[in-house]
Amino acid sequence: MNKIRKGDEVLVLNGKFKGKKGVVLSRVNDEYLLVEGVNIVKKHQKPNPMKGDVGGVVDKTMPIHQSNVSLFDKETGKPSRVAVKKVDGKSVRVLVKTGAQLAN
Repeated sequence: MNKIRKGDEVLVLNGKFKGKKGVVLSRVNDEYLLVEGVNIVKKHQKPNPMKGDVGGVVDKTMPIHQSNVSLFDKETGKPSRVAVKKVDGKSVRVLVKTGAQLAN
């Protein structure tokens, strides 16, 4: 079970974008995430008339490793780790600091 999922609000803990909040757009694979507004780079793109792409410099969101982000707890305003607990026979994600359940 992935502890960080699409739609979760996360806080970046390390790197160039440390302290920035964003929403997880998608998971690239088991280790990397795309986070909105984080790790944006400039990409030089060639024009492609078949696809309707105009050439030039484009902003592109690049993946960030999941170890560099932590779930943001809105109640406390601080990052929190995530634990997985069994509730009524189902696995549920829970914030470690407050014990609040996350919507699945």
